[in-house]
Amino acid sequence: MAEDKDKTTSGKAKKGSEYSAADIQVLGGREAVRRRPGMYIGSTDQRGLHHLVYEIAYNSVDEAMAGYCTRITITIHNDDTVSVEDDGRGIPVDIHPTTKKTALETVMTVLHAGAKFGGKTYQVSGGLHGVGASVVNALSSYLEVIVRWDGKKHRQEYKKGIPQGPVQIVGDAEDTGTTMTFLADEDIFGEIDYDFDTLVDRLREVAYLNRGLEIRLIDERSDKEKIFYFEGGITGFVRH
Repeated sequence: MAEDKDKTTSGKAKKGSEYSAADIQVLGGREAVRRRPGMYIGSTDQRGLHHLVYEIAYNSVDEAMAGYCTRITITIHNDDTVSVEDDGRGIPVDIHPTTKKTALETVMTVLHAGAKFGGKTYQVSGGLHGVGASVVNALSSYLEVIVRWDGKKHRQEYKKGIPQGPVQIVGDAEDTGTTMTFLADEDIFGEIDYDFDTLVDRLREVAYLNRGLEIRLIDERSDKEKIFYFEGGITGFVRH
């Protein structure tokens, strides 16, 4: 809702001649997210910081639920970047018919962009707040995505949600999958400090609810590692 920043106490309405279309502020997806991040991830404290990890991981979980992904590896690096890698199909890089950009760039820059790409359904998770990768991208000072798709590695880099160039082929790929590495923006979150145990609790639940999916959490800062894999799925969750 727009804010009334110029209310007067004189009781007289301002004349409309000085008010035009130029005065109407339109916030695009990235700008809206950066202006009011709490609307998209709940908060900008440590809980919001963890939500960034979950949003990206849930995209991979969707691939697992569709039967295309068996492993997800989440790594907290020493430089406070976080990588989420999966062995799913990889986000397509062909041109999206609506945006006229690659499906990859569409997923990374357009809110709620999950849809059909190239005749094959590639659902991008709404995540915890229905937003997914594009919001994480907007709230990251840096993000790199590498997609292993159609025999090639495709890479694109972003800063604060803005593409730094087109999707580029950077090598051959023997398998498929997606790897996203992001650095949460200190201007938004302040100190970047992920809590290993908090992530463990959430990822354990996710693994329980997705039978046969392996989720690995690696913390390079403390040399900690946890692997979650439950063949029994929800049965194991109830027992736990």
